[in-house]
Amino acid sequence: MYGLVALFDERTEELIKNLWEELKEKSISSYAYEVKDRKPHITLASYDSLNKTDFIKQMDVIYEKQSVIDFKFNTIGSFLNSGTLFYSPTVTKNLIEFHSNHHKNFERFHENPDSLYLPDNWIPHCTIANRYPQKN
Repeated sequence: MYGLVALFDERTEELIKNLWEELKEKSISSYAYEVKDRKPHITLASYDSLNKTDFIKQMDVIYEKQSVIDFKFNTIGSFLNSGTLFYSPTVTKNLIEFHSNHHKNFERFHENPDSLYLPDNWIPHCTIANRYPQKN
């Protein structure tokens, strides 16, 4: 499986990494440390299999002049019954258009019509904790 993720500026990345560290120190979540060198991100797309060479060539063409997309995290959320906590960006026209355009431009790579990252399924988020204990 492959994922396409959006990364943050250094300041935002550092703030989220500090939160991850605090959650780990307090034995709340070690999400950030389950994958070596995990970076804070928002997943834009996922692919079951991929011709990486073709995908990268198309990425180079499509995103050669892509400007930075500004957004703000104004919400903390949870996926029900998942134990996942996340920051959610304000969903702006620019963010939705960027995401939709990606999927239009890379449609030939999609194999999973039920992907949670496709337009109309996607909930943009940056995970801050997972497997958070559920209280019954």
